[in-house]
Amino acid sequence: MAQLTLTTVTLDAPEPRALAEFYCRLLGYEIGTAESNWVTIGPPGSDGMRLAFKTESKYARPTWPAADGAQQMMIHLEIRVDDLDAAVAHAVAAGATVADFQPQDDVRVCLDPAGHPFCLWVP
Repeated sequence: MAQLTLTTVTLDAPEPRALAEFYCRLLGYEIGTAESNWVTIGPPGSDGMRLAFKTESKYARPTWPAADGAQQMMIHLEIRVDDLDAAVAHAVAAGATVADFQPQDDVRVCLDPAGHPFCLWVP
């Protein structure tokens, strides 16, 4: 069997550079590739897993929680944290909003500036 290595998760966005900069602030990542329609980010000094953002001219913000007839989220990021309250405050300061609907006590669903849900969670 061939070796398969997942290298990148790509999020569609109306403004990829702005969304990449948000995730750099949130995660402490740095920009790797920056083109007009494609931006990649990752941990400083690492060739490991990256996030990428590409322009989608017909981007529609996902709805959280899911609703009939509304744009569904296709993917969301899970981010482990050691202090949920501090992580939420950091995410909000970076530009996220806290979702109104919260399904669990040890998880906080936030929305990035383009509306993608992401979860902050404590083990």
